[in-house]
Amino acid sequence: MHNLVRLDDWSPADIDEVFRLAEAYRDGSGPSFDGSAVMFFPPTSLRTRVSFERGAALMGLQPIVFPSEALDKSEALADVARYLESWADVMIVRHGDIVVLEQLAAAAALPVVNAMTDVNHPCEVLSDLFAIRERRGLDGQRFLFVGADGNVARAWQEAARVLGLDLTQCCPADIAIPGAVWTDDLETAVRTADVILTDGFGEHVAQLEPFQITAALLDIAPAGVLLNPCPPFTRGEEVSADAIEHPAFVGHRFKASLLPVQQAIVAFAIGSS
Repeated sequence: MHNLVRLDDWSPADIDEVFRLAEAYRDGSGPSFDGSAVMFFPPTSLRTRVSFERGAALMGLQPIVFPSEALDKSEALADVARYLESWADVMIVRHGDIVVLEQLAAAAALPVVNAMTDVNHPCEVLSDLFAIRERRGLDGQRFLFVGADGNVARAWQEAARVLGLDLTQCCPADIAIPGAVWTDDLETAVRTADVILTDGFGEHVAQLEPFQITAALLDIAPAGVLLNPCPPFTRGEEVSADAIEHPAFVGHRFKASLLPVQQAIVAFAIGSS
């Protein structure tokens, strides 16, 4: 049984195994199960929820979905996990508070998979890394994350620590992740980036306006640069409309990897050889 709460808790070998399983699920040969996956999602979840529900059903796990608020009550979360252990094989949880996931995982009753918190978003990043790996491999790739400190930025930092990725954050200094490799010179950073990542501007719209990725910027990036904004993205904020039409944009195609990667994460969490 493996939990995925933070990527920092995993090893490179764990990620390699998930990618091996993802290849199998993509090719229609992943392991199957006979059980159920209990999921907690807010009503706003779209891509992650669809791919988790569909993926679970395809691998033989009945998806049983609750609103995230079902975990916000006085009952101890360890008791929740131990009751669900009688009927479920895995818990997939999207909840703002990562402590909720930590407490569920600490019960050691069921594997817990983090489908997003306010602190990180590991499944999203693993899916993107799998898509990049399939296209060109990860060795030697220079990753540029354009955006503020937030759950997506921190998930990329977790992945960079585990896998030794060359990752630079680009944004004003006061909204950068403490300790991250950082720059506020967007044009210079783009000139050496192989993969450009973005997140929504959120409350930092005014500060981040000069950091919008445009087609003109992509034209000065190295040949073959990939633009992969984290959805939901907003044309006219973190990316311009012409950037989405640029050949570098891979956002829609890359998200197809959510299905096999999340299936692989679930299989790895439950335990599959």
